[in-house]
Amino acid sequence: MGRFLGVPIYVAPSWFLVAALITWVFGGQLDTVLPELGRARYLVSLFFAVAFYASVLVHELAHTVAAIRFDLPVRRIQLQFFGGVSEIEKDSDTPGREFVLAFVGPLLSLLLSGAFFGGMQLVDRGTVPGVLLAGLMVSNLIVAIFNFLPGLPLDGGRMLRAVVWKASGDPMKGTVAAAWAGRVLALAVLIGMPMLSYLRGNGESGADSLTDALLAAVLAAIMWTGAGNGLRMARLRERLPDLRARTLTRRAVPVSSDTPLSEALRRANEAGARALVVVDGKGDPTALVRESAIISVPEHRRPWVAVSGLSHDLRPGMRVSADLTGEDLLDTLRATPSTEYLVVEPTGEIYGVLSTADVERAFVAAMSRAA
Repeated sequence: MGRFLGVPIYVAPSWFLVAALITWVFGGQLDTVLPELGRARYLVSLFFAVAFYASVLVHELAHTVAAIRFDLPVRRIQLQFFGGVSEIEKDSDTPGREFVLAFVGPLLSLLLSGAFFGGMQLVDRGTVPGVLLAGLMVSNLIVAIFNFLPGLPLDGGRMLRAVVWKASGDPMKGTVAAAWAGRVLALAVLIGMPMLSYLRGNGESGADSLTDALLAAVLAAIMWTGAGNGLRMARLRERLPDLRARTLTRRAVPVSSDTPLSEALRRANEAGARALVVVDGKGDPTALVRESAIISVPEHRRPWVAVSGLSHDLRPGMRVSADLTGEDLLDTLRATPSTEYLVVEPTGEIYGVLSTADVERAFVAAMSRAA
């Protein structure tokens, strides 16, 4: 759709499905309140669906502004089936910031609800503007209340996480508490919504009760999955410090650009190294020999192939510190995509070569332990 403060805004294909559903349901309600509209009621209800999701976008923009204020990178904002999501790439570093970051979204929805209520006082409630303002007031109030519920993946869950984190001093304890609270809420939605629908219908089952039950099942599944994902990501972040550039780096030997590949590999085998660094006459590194290129050269041709033809020049960002760990290491590699990186000591000395494949294997292993 565009960008806000440099953050791209997307609409998922599922949004069109829910927009059609809102148009159909709200259109049916308009037929009761404003029967004189006729088929034009669906045009009005489509406008309501778009306006409602514009309100959801404002909710997400509040999260984005707070994240940028706290120097947290935001990958994108996406409107989808059940509302929207601001994809913030890092967790807050303090419980206070975590609380504020979560709180601003439902707060904006609450303020929007109040603004629409104020607008209702200026128009006749029996008109199209009056009905639209009433619908937007109620829908934003529901969004605010629902998001204040204390369980992940809702904003209230993040607020609960911040409170437990502050009280215990351990962010992981906060995440566990909020995740399990989210699962309890998911079960409450799964059981409670159909039960309320059944009681509201005086014990008579029907199409409305079935629709409510299906909606409850979908919503509960999303909440349960979101809570579980939040817990897994927290466990993964606990294990990310195990990703250390120093331990993942392959030992390397320096070779000149005109060294035959067979000779370079012989030197590497003698030194117990698994990587090659091309250096100039002063011994300064200029390029890295690609592992994939070495594999592609048949053994009988290796004495006739110089390493310069198998290397790629060191670009800015391809030198990483041996002291990098966890998310800092991943952020550094993501900023300059490559297959190999030169790892250097803080003093500037060559430590070795870091292969992206080795980092990926270590990351997958960390994910499996966090599951």
